[in-house]
Amino acid sequence: MTSTDHHADPDGTGLDTDAAAEPLRRDLARRLAEQGLLADPGWRRALETVPRHRFVPGFYLPTGQREEHGLTVWEPVTEQIDRRRWLTSAYTDTTLITQFDGQEPDWDDPAPRAGGGPTSSSTLPSLVLRMWQDADLHQGHNVLEIGTGTGYSTALACERLGERGEVTSIEVDDHRLHQAADALFGCGYGVGLAVADGLYGYWPHAPYDRIVAACSVRAIPDAWLAQTRPGAKILTTLSGWLYGYARVLLTTSGDGTAEGPLLPGTISFMAARAQERPAAGNPADWDALTADAPGRPARHNPDRMDEATDEGFFARFLAQLAAPNTQQLTDPDGDTVHLVDVTTGSAATLTPDGAPDGASGGTSGGGGWRVRQAGPLRLWDAVEGAWEAWDQAGRPGPETFRMRIDHGRQTILQPDLPGLSFTLA
Repeated sequence: MTSTDHHADPDGTGLDTDAAAEPLRRDLARRLAEQGLLADPGWRRALETVPRHRFVPGFYLPTGQREEHGLTVWEPVTEQIDRRRWLTSAYTDTTLITQFDGQEPDWDDPAPRAGGGPTSSSTLPSLVLRMWQDADLHQGHNVLEIGTGTGYSTALACERLGERGEVTSIEVDDHRLHQAADALFGCGYGVGLAVADGLYGYWPHAPYDRIVAACSVRAIPDAWLAQTRPGAKILTTLSGWLYGYARVLLTTSGDGTAEGPLLPGTISFMAARAQERPAAGNPADWDALTADAPGRPARHNPDRMDEATDEGFFARFLAQLAAPNTQQLTDPDGDTVHLVDVTTGSAATLTPDGAPDGASGGTSGGGGWRVRQAGPLRLWDAVEGAWEAWDQAGRPGPETFRMRIDHGRQTILQPDLPGLSFTLA
């Protein structure tokens, strides 16, 4: 389904860009097949066919250095700057950052940058393939993709479904969508595209057999349920202001209800832009709010939320379920952790108290912690309660949890453990 667009040969390989990309695509497919991700020959064929380099005219890679304020230094990579590096990077299993802070770079004259929040990217191919395969796409399906991004994921779905499938992809960023449209149509993919807010789905092409979101949401939008056929599947990542993540695969019933499992793995996606966490202000102000509150020894170390393990990843998601409007602030010295809820004015301040290791029930760090709490909600109490129920049950993985939606009420629960049931905000 792709067309051929020959480019010059600036690095002297003797091959035009599209020809040079072909063995790189085959090698990427071979490596992902060795990981067990391409058992379906249709998806392998799609990966070997879609030219990812067409969808990433430029991207940023980290230099491994930090500037004077500790911010990561990023350098631009384009065909004009370094064709070999650009092409090789396009066919590695890596997420390529294409935009920071909602500002589109000038890829004709890009500059290095420090810091910033990524707001668009070309997701690593292995994750894209895993998502499409988890969503169980079949020829003839009517599919809605939330978050077009560069369009690479969209192209893989079009290639896999062929002429007998219908793919609609929507993107809130008009500049991003226009670039993706140029690449998609230039490669011959007849996809439906629209600038639209994914939280509202896309009514004109509904009902859908599959809705797949390339962004994360705090709860399932009502519009997604309303725009699906009975038996349709919705695949998305759940997240929140604590940056905890879990993927869920729901099957809809067509009557305002849906149910399905959380999926294993440690996968994160950028939040839907309208659901980015609000600015919380100065940590010192929240510290002052709790200054006169009585303290107690914390039973768990707040470092538990930052453990670089599968359990640590899910522990943070559970903390978010227990305190759904909470976000974490850390003082510049790193010694004080604040949990704050800007919707209710609740706060918890955690400080080291020098107790012997293990006295607080923590999993890492040099000693115990004390917590002071203020406001209508006891945020740290809620987090500790969720962790203790989880610990007592043997820390069951996310795949043992289910999500249920019943006419607006959204619940995540461990069916065998009543103490691990949470209502999404």
